[in-house]
Amino acid sequence: MKQLNIALVAHDARKKEFVEWVEGNVGLLEPHRMYATGTTGRLISEITTPDGRRPFADRVVRLLSGPLGGDQQIGAMIAKRRIDMLIFFCDNLVMQGHQNDVSALTRLASLYNIAFATNRTTADLILSSSRLIDGYEVQVPQCVADYTHRDLAECL
Repeated sequence: MKQLNIALVAHDARKKEFVEWVEGNVGLLEPHRMYATGTTGRLISEITTPDGRRPFADRVVRLLSGPLGGDQQIGAMIAKRRIDMLIFFCDNLVMQGHQNDVSALTRLASLYNIAFATNRTTADLILSSSRLIDGYEVQVPQCVADYTHRDLAECL
């Protein structure tokens, strides 16, 4: 199985659900590198299994809190092709103070064609996909490649 770079984000109203999801998927998440926004990363690193293990204690790279730039840090990593999957349990019932950052992050995940889950069901399906075992490679859409290599003289 290919080791993936997985970004993990959860809004405040969904953090408890997110931690429960991570606890239920320890075995599937352990082989991968994880990056998380501030509090979400702290909560993940504090997870303790029934046998007393803390599987993510030193394995989650904690970025800034979302409103303080963590969403943008993850967005930059996506744009640099350093993130393979984004699991983002977002609270769609409340307008976030950093909604523009959230929108930009979701736009980049879509634009760069990475696996992207915004809820538990989709996260379960993506993380348990047999395609991950086969070493699935993300294909950046041709429109992104064309835009990246466009002639700047055309823009002036």
